[in-house]
Amino acid sequence: MKAEIISIGTEILLGDIVNTNAQYIAKQLAHTGIFVYHQTVVGDNGGRLMEAYKTAFERVDLVITTGGLGPTRDDISKEVAAEYFNKELVLDEDSLKSIEKYVSMTNRKMSEGNKKQAYFPKDAIIIKNNNGTAPGCIIEDNGKTLILLPGPPREMIPMFENDVLPFLRKYQDGVLVSKVLKICGIGESDMEEKIKDIVENQTNPTIAPYSKTGELILRITAKAKDKKEAEKLIKPVEKKIRKRLGDYIYGEGDTSLEEEVAKILIKNKLTISTAESCTGGLLSARLINYPGISSVYKEGVITYSNESKEKLLGVKKDTLEKYGAVSRETAMEMAEGIAKISNTNIGVSITGIAGPDGGAKEKPVGLVYLGLFINGELKSRELFLKGDRQKIRNYSVSHALCWIRRELTCTKRTFPL
Repeated sequence: MKAEIISIGTEILLGDIVNTNAQYIAKQLAHTGIFVYHQTVVGDNGGRLMEAYKTAFERVDLVITTGGLGPTRDDISKEVAAEYFNKELVLDEDSLKSIEKYVSMTNRKMSEGNKKQAYFPKDAIIIKNNNGTAPGCIIEDNGKTLILLPGPPREMIPMFENDVLPFLRKYQDGVLVSKVLKICGIGESDMEEKIKDIVENQTNPTIAPYSKTGELILRITAKAKDKKEAEKLIKPVEKKIRKRLGDYIYGEGDTSLEEEVAKILIKNKLTISTAESCTGGLLSARLINYPGISSVYKEGVITYSNESKEKLLGVKKDTLEKYGAVSRETAMEMAEGIAKISNTNIGVSITGIAGPDGGAKEKPVGLVYLGLFINGELKSRELFLKGDRQKIRNYSVSHALCWIRRELTCTKRTFPL
């Protein structure tokens, strides 16, 4: 079955809020085996909303909306739905009592707008809202189904999980199951070349590549009668991909680079410290995301100026004058300096030009050097990154984490260091 999601609210169109509802619902529908080919965002306007309903139902038989169920005049998703299905709005006494109770609990007075929230298109199935004043509803008419849900995620999500998902099971035609592989250390085009024939010959399962800041994602999705059968279909395809990509695959599912690096450090009792210039603490922040990292992460410093690099890390003045703050030599001295000062097995450094200013022909914006002091060995890497200031900083951190992981897992080292 196919469905369409309509997100209602001018604040979404203006970019004032991020549309997480559509993302959540699309994922849930995929797990149920219902395909979403279109998503629409429409403002709080009756004419445009009616047009969105008409267009959606020309394409699909199931439409799910979020937003437009509040107490104000511009909350009109039910009213337009009633007009579309040619149904009158009728008062639901149980909903009215629930709304009155909720309003009373929040020490507010019941308004006409709140009373409006208790009206629904005739014969609609009402979805109770335990976290707000806006009940949802399900309208079924002539083979078309419209599900209206409130906009706030803390209200919408429980209603979807408790009421909508059980209702949708009657439309379920098998299940969709996905396996996500996380990849780093290889470019997108190089990765695609390695698995090109697998992707070109895909049927069921399907393979979808995505790029994320400094890493790649492969989603293998199978459709089958049940989860066990879907996993059986995924297994041989995953095996082929793993054989082709090898150590470039760093994890699966919801894991992250920092989580995998932290696990390796903790498992092997390897201590680490960080010295950052252009990234301003982003690397340490990523590492600290992982609970338990305190047992191995000892210290992090931000040495943005040349003076701080000298004073805090012991970078030689001659190095800075001869090669500059953004150089292979400075990055290595930063990494060694922080490792020795913190007395850690590993020292990592990042120095670069994140822009938008400060670049030159010899050292353009996006030039970044990483330094790594590990097992008494000093290494460096040169990166040429593209994007705005924030993207360059985030890419730098992802490259650093990926490099640490590969040094600890893909090279022959004896632990503990």
